[in-house]
Amino acid sequence: MAVRPLMEITDAAAARVKKLVENAGGKAIGLRVGVKNGGCAGMSYVVELAEEARPGESVVEDKGAKVLVEPKAVLFLIGARMDFVTDKLSATFTFQNPNETASCGCGESVSLTAAAPEVLEEFSA
Repeated sequence: MAVRPLMEITDAAAARVKKLVENAGGKAIGLRVGVKNGGCAGMSYVVELAEEARPGESVVEDKGAKVLVEPKAVLFLIGARMDFVTDKLSATFTFQNPNETASCGCGESVSLTAAAPEVLEEFSA
């Protein structure tokens, strides 16, 4: 069975990650992605610069970009697609996530269901 990457990173997201790391002046190695409890739908995505890898993090490297996934977020992000979208009023990372069961009207929070642990066997990090 072919092993798929934990998350997909689009060309636009990869370009933005590389630019953010470049602009950090050597202080960042990539972008860290996680989830936290909160918001009207229950959870929200967290994206921040990563200066170093933390124990237990999964690393997704694609198109020259490095994304570190927090351990508690792995089961919520399996199979997700990370993109970077710019429109007239904002520019932000977005996630198309098969584990998302609902989202709020403002788009700031989501309801996520963890993927079954056996699904991890199909993915690599």
